[in-house]
Amino acid sequence: MNRQAIIQWLKQRPWLILPVLGIVPLAGLPIANWIHQPSTEPQSTPAPVASTAAVNLPTITPYPLGNSLAKLQPSPSPQTTQPQHVKPQPKQAAVAQPANVPAVQPAVNLSVDAAIQMRVLLHKAVASLPVSTSAGAGVFDVQSNRLLHELPPKSTYEMESGGSTVFLGSLKLPSLIWIEPAPTGVTFIGDRGYRGRILIASNDSGLWIVNYVNLQQYLYSVVGAEVSPSWPMEALKAQAVAARSYALTYHLKPVKQDLYDLGSDEYFQVYKGIESEASRTRQAVNGTSGEFVSYRGGVVESLYAATDDIVMDAFQGQGMSQIGALGLAEQGHTYRHILATYYTGTGIGRIQMDIE
Repeated sequence: MNRQAIIQWLKQRPWLILPVLGIVPLAGLPIANWIHQPSTEPQSTPAPVASTAAVNLPTITPYPLGNSLAKLQPSPSPQTTQPQHVKPQPKQAAVAQPANVPAVQPAVNLSVDAAIQMRVLLHKAVASLPVSTSAGAGVFDVQSNRLLHELPPKSTYEMESGGSTVFLGSLKLPSLIWIEPAPTGVTFIGDRGYRGRILIASNDSGLWIVNYVNLQQYLYSVVGAEVSPSWPMEALKAQAVAARSYALTYHLKPVKQDLYDLGSDEYFQVYKGIESEASRTRQAVNGTSGEFVSYRGGVVESLYAATDDIVMDAFQGQGMSQIGALGLAEQGHTYRHILATYYTGTGIGRIQMDIE
């Protein structure tokens, strides 16, 4: 493998690079008790997505994932005021994909957000789903990291749960597999495309699909899904910081420790993969890189909702109104002022990477 190929390979696997740089683990840092009692569950609706007892999924011991490769620190000037063949092979078909898949932000770009890997539950306990990739992918056994199969570009396979196995077309595979796309590739689950790797877990309840994606790319999608990319940049930045802070609380205290950090729907914060990315949401995320809402050195679970009324009903008034943030931005207020208005008494913390 020549030097350029090695560099390209490493860029797709930052979890293999960053430990060499001496980055301090994130795990164990506190979640701030900001006004309300800290919680690892959303505050507005019923029970968590899944319970360990009910799900009983197999234990995952994958190859290095680079989880938690940064440390949180207050900013210097915090803002305190403001192959067994067992069934017929389904016919492969060309996948309906966007004409232009948005360009992948390089994983190794010194962004602290790119150093943190989120595990986002996309589907739970489903019987089957179609899968395809834009540029081809490898299918790996999670436990051994052995290559099991190669998916050709733009061909659709039906994934089905077999209890303790995963069927991929006519292939009978282990109950835990990775789908790792080619560099710059996107994996489509159903009709929605996702960056990063896809974990497929199967048990008697069905298939569980988890997207392993870095925080930077995760936020590109979340900001565009939660608010309109056409909003003023200061409102988008406020949303980016709030979404990052919310995600970090679940990164530190996952919903299901051995499988995923958080879900992808309104129960948590909306994540739609590449569908909701936009150039202005990427600008907002990059412009606030590593910043989160902080209280006494901890990470605030920065709750937010569309309007003041919903914030009041769902969170007893303790959270950011997205429409209110829009109004403040239109009046010329900065994102820091917006955040200080809604998260009273907090500051802005920043993730720092220790590179020696």
